[in-house]
Amino acid sequence: MFPPRKLCGQRLFSPYFDGVMTLQLYNTLNRRKEKFVPVNPDRVTMYVCGPTVYSYAHIGNARPAVVFDVLLRLLRHHWSNVIFARNITDIDDKINAAAAEQGIDISEITAKYEKIYLEDMASLGVIPPDIDPHATDHIPEMIAMMEKLIAKGHAYTADGHVLFHVPSFDDYGKLSKRGQDELLAGARVDVAPYKKDPSDFILWKPSTPGLPGWDSPWGRGRPGWHLECSCMIEKHLGSTIDIHGGGADLVFPHHENEIAQSTCVSEGEDFVRFWLHNGFVNVDREKMSKSVGNVLLVHDLLKNTSGEAIRLALLNAHYRQPLDWTDDGLVQAKRMLDRLYGALRKLEDTEVTIGTKPNANFLAALNDDLNTPKALATLFDLARKANSANDIADKRRIKSELIASGQLLGILQADPEEWFSAKEYDETALDISHINKLIEARQTAKASKDYAEADRIRNELTAQGILLEDGQDGTKWRRA
Repeated sequence: MFPPRKLCGQRLFSPYFDGVMTLQLYNTLNRRKEKFVPVNPDRVTMYVCGPTVYSYAHIGNARPAVVFDVLLRLLRHHWSNVIFARNITDIDDKINAAAAEQGIDISEITAKYEKIYLEDMASLGVIPPDIDPHATDHIPEMIAMMEKLIAKGHAYTADGHVLFHVPSFDDYGKLSKRGQDELLAGARVDVAPYKKDPSDFILWKPSTPGLPGWDSPWGRGRPGWHLECSCMIEKHLGSTIDIHGGGADLVFPHHENEIAQSTCVSEGEDFVRFWLHNGFVNVDREKMSKSVGNVLLVHDLLKNTSGEAIRLALLNAHYRQPLDWTDDGLVQAKRMLDRLYGALRKLEDTEVTIGTKPNANFLAALNDDLNTPKALATLFDLARKANSANDIADKRRIKSELIASGQLLGILQADPEEWFSAKEYDETALDISHINKLIEARQTAKASKDYAEADRIRNELTAQGILLEDGQDGTKWRRA
């Protein structure tokens, strides 16, 4: 398995905007791109829904982690203090079911898969959050919020449950833009006789003796999923935050319910100013499904592929668009990195100017609602210039901009030689020492003017997926 990537390079932070550049983000709430201005420029806040830790993370779970990692890097480029929180859901019916199936305690399940999740995300170059609140650590806050909602007439008790009364909140549905019929059809909760309205959702539910539970004014029970995030956001980031992110599947009902709870508790105060959602990940144009058998686990992909290549494959499409994951797409991502690291290798003797800002066109692309495809095109333009540059000042600028820009995407921070020498875990792969011996043999053949033998060696390496690049400094190699 590939070890977690060690990100190097300088953190290129500046307290405010670079020149006249403006960060534009697509706000799901208003269905348009808007200029992002934080409530407090001295404390920018972002919350992203994290994993429910009952199993391995699949490639769809990895996309929001990577996408919002890029946003975090960009925000920290513009502002000096960005507080990022990503929760851990460690109480859930899926967790209960997994623990029962495996015959182990729930805490063992959550501890195991949280650790694996964090390791896998680190391998993808994802920066750890400043705050990683766990749902089970916030039961008192959840009870307090429910008591406030009941007192304000927005929630009620029934048969050991606490439910949010949707008709009490006039703006319900403003995020998802769904009508009443659609809201009911898309609700995750079953219609139960104790509900005042079919659209009402559960804040607290009773626990049987065999399930986790906590004492409350309404009896022993456990929280509903939606309540958790509202409470953790309020405690750690405040009643109003700048950005809330997650996958498109969370718009309804999860984020819609968060808005209802938090807005009613704070008596109308804005809960989130910018809602951002990434598109779905399909596999070979099909929705990932256990029944289809096409669920791709990050943990498995990392056994044979570098985390950096997986990361780039996830960034190769605009974050709001669906991403079709294919084997060819992953191969393409590897080749793209080969080209970019190849450009850096050509500049290996060129010094980097410390404090260099990302390329202006690259930054403009990211500032335009995280347009990563356009940003990547800028990197390849720089790579082309690197291959033809002769002036030392140009070389230094190009190399510095490549590394500084790559840092915002979370790529190009490794040593080029390490990238090209990294061996994929393939039993058929050539040993690095053997590759070097063949290159030496080819050089000897060329020196002896035995060009047929030199060509034969080149072809042998090419057949094994090893490409040679002859230059003034000798022969370099890379994997195809």
